[in-house]
Amino acid sequence: MRGVNIGKAVLRGITVGAFENNVYFLIDPLAGESVIIDAAAEAERILEAVRGTRVKFILQTHCHMDHVLALKETRSRTGAPVGVHPADQQAFGVSADIHLKDGQTLDLGQETIRVLHTPGHTPGGLCFLIGGHLISGDTLFKGGPGKTAGPEQFRQILESITKKIYCLPDETVCLPGHGPETTVGESKREYEVFARRKRTEPVYGDVVWLAS
Repeated sequence: MRGVNIGKAVLRGITVGAFENNVYFLIDPLAGESVIIDAAAEAERILEAVRGTRVKFILQTHCHMDHVLALKETRSRTGAPVGVHPADQQAFGVSADIHLKDGQTLDLGQETIRVLHTPGHTPGGLCFLIGGHLISGDTLFKGGPGKTAGPEQFRQILESITKKIYCLPDETVCLPGHGPETTVGESKREYEVFARRKRTEPVYGDVVWLAS
């Protein structure tokens, strides 16, 4: 992902590891500070992306193994506090310094990161809204929602998406934990096709809006 200006900060991303995870960085060059979102893998590349800045926070969209492979090393070498939702800390045993909750805000220089709790893929799944960009983790991808383990988890993720994400402006850019970006407007149009279909069996697992 090429750098995008968010006020006086820059939002950029790289893809790392065998699972092709997207790691995102919010960097304020004037303040000399940064935020890492999802320390997934390849710690050296993550650290290189924020070299010359003080890492203020490491924020996790969720704590599945592929999203935390570089967390221990990145945390140790930056000294930055790690923020996760307490439900994921309990479910996956990841040590956290900050318990993130729905509606909470974090500041980097003059920019604000708003926390959205979006359970379904994991109980403590989070998205981070930064200006007109949403770091959507594994809650929402281009083409559909994140994978769910059963009908109740699918109900949760559907509620998270429709009530927390689809209320954002259509032009909001969604930056997922894997794969290419989408927009709220594009995803809503795809979901409307899915919602019109009649089904007799529960839906969950790997769901694609236009094919499921």
